[in-house]
Amino acid sequence: MIRRVDLRKVDKLPRPVVERASLDVDAVIEIVKPIIEDVRNNGDQAVNNWTEKLDKIRPSALRVPQNEIDKALAEMSLDVVSALKEAIKRTQVVHQSQIRQETKTEVVKEGIVSQRFIPVQRVGLYVPGGNAVYPSSVVMNVVPAQVAGVASIAVASPAQKENNGWPNKTILAACKLLGINEIYSAGGAQAIAMFAYGTQSCEPVNLVTGPGNIYVTAAKRLLRGIIGIDSEAGPTEIAILADETGNASWIAADLISQAEHDVSAASVLVTTSEELALAVEKELAQQVPQTKHSSRIKEALSGLQSAIVIVKDLSQGLAVIDQYAVEHLEIHTRDSANVAQRVKNAGAIFIGEHAPVSLGDYLAGSNHVLPTGGCACHSSGLSVQTFLRSIQYIEYSKNALKEAANQIRTLSHAEDLPAHGQAVDIRFEKP
Repeated sequence: MIRRVDLRKVDKLPRPVVERASLDVDAVIEIVKPIIEDVRNNGDQAVNNWTEKLDKIRPSALRVPQNEIDKALAEMSLDVVSALKEAIKRTQVVHQSQIRQETKTEVVKEGIVSQRFIPVQRVGLYVPGGNAVYPSSVVMNVVPAQVAGVASIAVASPAQKENNGWPNKTILAACKLLGINEIYSAGGAQAIAMFAYGTQSCEPVNLVTGPGNIYVTAAKRLLRGIIGIDSEAGPTEIAILADETGNASWIAADLISQAEHDVSAASVLVTTSEELALAVEKELAQQVPQTKHSSRIKEALSGLQSAIVIVKDLSQGLAVIDQYAVEHLEIHTRDSANVAQRVKNAGAIFIGEHAPVSLGDYLAGSNHVLPTGGCACHSSGLSVQTFLRSIQYIEYSKNALKEAANQIRTLSHAEDLPAHGQAVDIRFEKP
């Protein structure tokens, strides 16, 4: 079901050790372009037309009425409401600690540079539909934006036949719990275009965050610059670094839980123990047929993007992990906390056998919107910082500027930009 890669006799790692599922965004760019242009020119009507064409349902309005939002929460299971409230509380606690403070630095006497962090004014948060329902993504997108102080927050999620053309009821209920009442029944590229250009119902936004399918990713790529984006999300992924102390049953369950998302999801085990590898293979063979989405999971685990990688020692295992730069990383080794500190590239690290990725998906308090496709080597997950802009304030007195004038002049001539120097000199010439 899952292939093996044996690196025990390898001195130099191949690149890549594990392939990722192909995500050819460029291949759908030409499909997405006319959708974006139609929405730009025709607003609400175009969004609804594309929703009807692609999702086979036409909502009676683009913006979800308040009574539908209220009804969704009123009809929601009390257990689900309780779990969502706890997820919101824990996520708020973690993200409150990410608030940045203003800084003020006296570079030289009477020469001061200050820095303030200003929230983005308006954001559009995309919550995907598809194989699963993601109220947790509502929490993960809305909470950091609210903590950052964003004044205007809009949510878009695909229309659902099962809910009369409105987004899934659980998503609406999560929005209600968070105090979000601007929700649009729109998915795919048309939703991103709506956020970028605005329509009769929806004012344009400054920033769009949230994962989506390849069409959402293509729209983000095309509209970047008109809007800010968080990232181009690819298929979800897990890597587990384990030694012989790992629990094969638990590790197999964690690999399965990620494969449950999508046939392109990646599940990778990197281990120093061939015995553990064999035990995990046996567990997968037993557990996968018992799962609700066994066909999808089996396809994901059988793909090139999933593998069990056997390494000669922990150092080689860490090298594989850092090359892969995974979205979610679990550490199942002796002294797992110290091993985690040696990892350089990962979106989020789950330490020890009682911190599965599922915990981070819902109730750890951390954010589950994380870099995919190897981007964890240069990018971070969604946080309060995503919704803040740093503005620098420069205050220099006449004396402080005069002290710097000669060196400014020198550097301006070195760059063959003498007018830069003259802009300083003119301030000290007699009128």
